[in-house]
Amino acid sequence: MYQGANGLLVCRLDNSPLAVEKQSVLLLYQDADEGLDNLSCSERLAKAQLTISLSQEEHNQTIPHQPSPTAWHALYADRYTCQDGGMSVIPSHADLRFTVLLFNADSAGNPLEHFSAEETGLHSFYFLLLLAYFVASCIYTQPLYQALRKGGPMHTVLKVLSTALALQGVSALCNYIHLARYSRDGIGMPLMGSLAELCDMVSQVSVLYMLLSLCMGWTLSRGRKPQSRPLQWDSSPAATAVAVGGVVTQGVLLLWEQYSDSETEHHSYHAQQSLAGILLIALRVFLALLLASVLYQIISTERSTLKRDFYLSFTKGCFLWLLCHPVLVLISVAFNQHQKEKMVTIGVILCQAISMVILYQLFLSRSLYWEVSSLSSVSLPLTMSRANQRGRY
Repeated sequence: MYQGANGLLVCRLDNSPLAVEKQSVLLLYQDADEGLDNLSCSERLAKAQLTISLSQEEHNQTIPHQPSPTAWHALYADRYTCQDGGMSVIPSHADLRFTVLLFNADSAGNPLEHFSAEETGLHSFYFLLLLAYFVASCIYTQPLYQALRKGGPMHTVLKVLSTALALQGVSALCNYIHLARYSRDGIGMPLMGSLAELCDMVSQVSVLYMLLSLCMGWTLSRGRKPQSRPLQWDSSPAATAVAVGGVVTQGVLLLWEQYSDSETEHHSYHAQQSLAGILLIALRVFLALLLASVLYQIISTERSTLKRDFYLSFTKGCFLWLLCHPVLVLISVAFNQHQKEKMVTIGVILCQAISMVILYQLFLSRSLYWEVSSLSSVSLPLTMSRANQRGRY
């Protein structure tokens, strides 16, 4: 997808005499639609906006100025393309091998940028994201490490949040490395892109497992647990079954969505157009509604203002994590084609980062979670035993 001026297409041939003999050409179509398939072969060739004669070892074609980002399609043709094999003898030739390089103009106006208009800006975004992760880690690593060493009622949640955040950081680093290489050679490092998607998927399912376990644990334990047995994460088989079912379903849909469409590049989020993507959106909306009903039951019957404030803040974090992707996909419908995936990718990463901050504020030591859990260990999950609490506090 070319944008602005100084767009360039470079075509390099491996066998220029063969290309001359076959009268090979490269046809460029601007915003080709499905109507092109309904034309005859000769009419289709005549519709090309640009025709590049493949007669030299390297040919440079300047793309006309584009007032807005525009998709271009390239087709190969030669003297035998529109001939019917039954009416004339088509000689047997070796395949003509050629390489096509596509360049947009960089910030200096030189055609050196491999990024399509759909990807422009993602490289800089991941660099700024990594910079933010680095600064935040320098500031908060030591306090977080001390909180994890100390243990307490929020210990398990902090471990899951920290693991998910670390996986998101690794995913951002892999995406940056892949795009940095892509900016130079137009190929990148697909292995790093796949690793980034894998880390993001593991982060997604781990946070979802934590959210479902917490909410279902709160609901299933109310009025059932004695005061002498504080609720643990794995103490409720029903809550664990719901959480495992949710994360397995999401994991399967994530894998299906990432690898079912061969045309998608390495991005963790897509402006869902495949069946797997639509099902993934529907699953996240369903889970958000499920958590909403669970948390509504808890909040509506809770008399303590302190606990109710905690549950409300937790609800905000849950909804922001689950609904940011469906909402951004819905909003992206109003944007141009080249803006959709960038908006969804950047928006989801930022929204989920904000959700992580909200959850960290709730679960860090001496936070609202600590105050609430110290008042009543029965209504909150992931708490330590009373013996451990007496020993530690």
